[in-house]
Amino acid sequence: MRLHRTRQSSSAPPPRSVRTPRRARRITLPRLLGSLLLVTAAGAAAGSGPAAAAPAPRPLGQVVPAPVEAKPGGSPYAITAGTRIRVESESQEARRIADQLAGVLRPSTGYALPVTGRGGDGIRLRLDPHDDASGAEGYTLRSNPGSVTITAREPAGLFHGVQTLRQLLPARVERNSRQEGPWTVAGGTVRDAPRYAYRGAMLDVSRHFFSVAEVKRYIDQLALYKLNKLHLHLSDDQGWRIAIDSWPRLATYGGQTEVDGGPGGYYTKADYREIVRYAASRYLEVVPEIDLPGHTNAALASYAELNCDGVAPPLYTGTNVGFSSLCVPKAVTYDFVDDVIRELAALTPGTYLHIGGDEAHSTAHDDYVAFMNKAQAVVGRYGKTVIGWHQLTGATPVGGTVAQYWGYDRTGADERKQVADATARGTKLVLSPADRGYLDMKYDKDTELGLSWAGYVSVRRSYDWDPAAYLDGARPGSVLGVEAPLWSETLTNSAEIEQMAFPRLPGIAELGWSPASTHDWDAYKARLGAQGPRLSALGIDYYRAPEVPWAAE
Repeated sequence: MRLHRTRQSSSAPPPRSVRTPRRARRITLPRLLGSLLLVTAAGAAAGSGPAAAAPAPRPLGQVVPAPVEAKPGGSPYAITAGTRIRVESESQEARRIADQLAGVLRPSTGYALPVTGRGGDGIRLRLDPHDDASGAEGYTLRSNPGSVTITAREPAGLFHGVQTLRQLLPARVERNSRQEGPWTVAGGTVRDAPRYAYRGAMLDVSRHFFSVAEVKRYIDQLALYKLNKLHLHLSDDQGWRIAIDSWPRLATYGGQTEVDGGPGGYYTKADYREIVRYAASRYLEVVPEIDLPGHTNAALASYAELNCDGVAPPLYTGTNVGFSSLCVPKAVTYDFVDDVIRELAALTPGTYLHIGGDEAHSTAHDDYVAFMNKAQAVVGRYGKTVIGWHQLTGATPVGGTVAQYWGYDRTGADERKQVADATARGTKLVLSPADRGYLDMKYDKDTELGLSWAGYVSVRRSYDWDPAAYLDGARPGSVLGVEAPLWSETLTNSAEIEQMAFPRLPGIAELGWSPASTHDWDAYKARLGAQGPRLSALGIDYYRAPEVPWAAE
């Protein structure tokens, strides 16, 4: 049996051919939790050496995503050698969040920062079950000379508040070695809660395989921006990446290659559980995807009986799409679907299970409708809510199904109307327009990595759209949120993931979290540019987009 491999890798988009050359970049892995927040305040780049004057604290609103409300007032709070992190509840989750915060702050400040339950001044984390204004993920942060207090109804809100606290400190707080202070937080109050409940990012581990460590690194980076969903694209023509006990050759044979013929790999069930656990500790829910009925060559190559002619095709290492299909009339096809979904649902504590449904060009329309209707029923049987790419709306979406829209601004009116009409029948939407939200699209014609079939996606273009107004005719309230997919035809390691995700990922995160009233490119690009030093402190070699005024490092 072939074991999963541990090399570094990354991800990129869906269809087309043409592959750009790989780059072997050297990366500096930040500490495990040291990837939990990015953003340096405007002006944080001002001298940090011992001879430099102490900079003013970062303004409370200078974070990404922008908060609902930031009211300055009073003198700042300073973290010192005597500071304690105080957990004002018996919650084990609150204690774990405090320990995570201490793990970030201790190396750079050099302070002991003991975590304690005793009352008093310091950094205080407080759960208030009666704080209905905050909702499940909101928080309030209050700073004054005696303390910084973060209050939330739920642990997820407390965690998000801690990320804001990190952003309010100088960027060098993210480093893994002793740095010069001071460590001050501006006085005043931040009140914050998300605009949308679904704020996701997708990582394609099928075109190129990424190790558990690489996925964890990306999870930490998503958590920096208050994202709460990690969509894992676990199967495609080029590789099957999750062990299924009832169909073992899916992983051991179908997982042994990738684009351009690399060694591939797959996650054992223990690996997958570890990813789910780690994501949950950062308040992200894993959404697994098995793409059906197309994008299935790895499965068809692993089991001949899944093919209509009973002949297994060879494994595939190219980047074309639309050529593969499960055999819809065969009964064994539905045994396969039931087994895979049953085992994956048992491994996944979250709400959703994604069944793909895109680019099924080799499946006749009537067969596609019949298959997707049956697949949805299987997902429901195992207690999960269906997500599918928006082509699923061409079948018969069951009540509560989520359609993930990946079309473009210029997608035909009929296709957009089909998706919008489905919302009138109860279908919900997650928006991932390819020419705005696909992180694997090239920034411009000179970008080395990525593809360009959806056009070039600049940092401004990825940010400057409104999810609520994007799809004409969609029922008000039908948009659950946004997701930033990262396909991996051209990406092979964490450094390449980061070149394509940063700095566009923070903008998508802000669209999902921040109120529409805060949406302004000129204000955002200033806040984004101030993050440069923080990204560097976290070991992220981001793309220095010329349209962003990057702060000096």
